[in-house]
Amino acid sequence: MRQTARLVAILFSLLLLSSCGYNSLQMKEEAVFKAWADIEAALQRRGDLIPNLVETVKGYASHERETLEAVINARSKATSVQVAPGDLGNAAKMQEFQAAQGGLTSALSRLMVVVERYPDLKANQNFLDLQNQLEGTENRINVARQRYNQVVEEFNGAIRRFPESLTNNLLLKLDRKEYFKADEAAKAVPQVKFQ
Repeated sequence: MRQTARLVAILFSLLLLSSCGYNSLQMKEEAVFKAWADIEAALQRRGDLIPNLVETVKGYASHERETLEAVINARSKATSVQVAPGDLGNAAKMQEFQAAQGGLTSALSRLMVVVERYPDLKANQNFLDLQNQLEGTENRINVARQRYNQVVEEFNGAIRRFPESLTNNLLLKLDRKEYFKADEAAKAVPQVKFQ
């Protein structure tokens, strides 16, 4: 009888350990870090393309210096604000990062308005290629943000769900991760005006 009870206790312990989530929680956190790295890679691609875009526009629209300088300054600010994987749970750091990226997006929008004023620039093949690459990069950034938010949702849910929550509270002590949120300026409805 004692051996049967001991065997049942061992089997029960093995069953609990196999479903405690220790490994799966760590893998989910790694997925969050990888998704964040994907966002950073897409942002780096955008940062690398912008100087080429600015130089091409400069050649055609030298008197629009203010707009070009705004793009350069916004790029500089956006690349200076870094978020390390350890900061993904820090709401203030994430907000600062997103604000810097939002400033760059806004400056790029103003640059595109300048482009609309110069038909010769739009017809330039180099500019068209850069514009297409920049558009593709913006799409990649958006997809990377969505994927990041998806894995953050999975991770945050896992550390709150039993039995993983117990494992996390007792052994791992992993923190909740912050979602990538829209910039406040992005919530305003853009106005389209034809002149």
